[in-house]
Amino acid sequence: MINKDEWLIIGLITSCHGINGQVKVKSLSDFEERFLKPGMRWLQKDNEPPSKIELLSGFKQPGKETFIVKFQGINTRNNAEQLKNSKILVKTDKLPKLKKEEFHFLELINLEVKTLENDELKTIGKVINLENEKNNLLVIELFKNQKEVFIPFVKEIVPLIDIKNNFIIISPPNGLLEL
Repeated sequence: MINKDEWLIIGLITSCHGINGQVKVKSLSDFEERFLKPGMRWLQKDNEPPSKIELLSGFKQPGKETFIVKFQGINTRNNAEQLKNSKILVKTDKLPKLKKEEFHFLELINLEVKTLENDELKTIGKVINLENEKNNLLVIELFKNQKEVFIPFVKEIVPLIDIKNNFIIISPPNGLLEL
């Protein structure tokens, strides 16, 4: 279950854009409106507490997974430089409603990972993270050796997700867990 008092990182400010205080944002969200629709967001630099800031406007760079956004009060390149490497956050109580068989990243963290071997479920690890550079990959820590493995988050390899009972079943191709 999602803790409503937690933060969700939806993007990372990577650099400045132009001279009028705009910044380039790497999206960590499937919901583009988070960078397009004006409203309150929170920024976090390093391990400082999050601070409130208003998103005024944004647009997606054509052909890229990055956005150019403008925040209230950030009007010069020097102001924008101060935001570099900041995380853009939203409260988990602001998560969009999903369709059946869609999941929020936070719901997957700490789920047990099981495989079906000889008609028997075997617990092999737990989900510790999600990488989404080009494709969504579950980062799984294996119990037997504490090794981290990356599993493509696709129906063919992750056929069952049971949030209520706190586990997923994976069906990895031969050798994937040994990589």
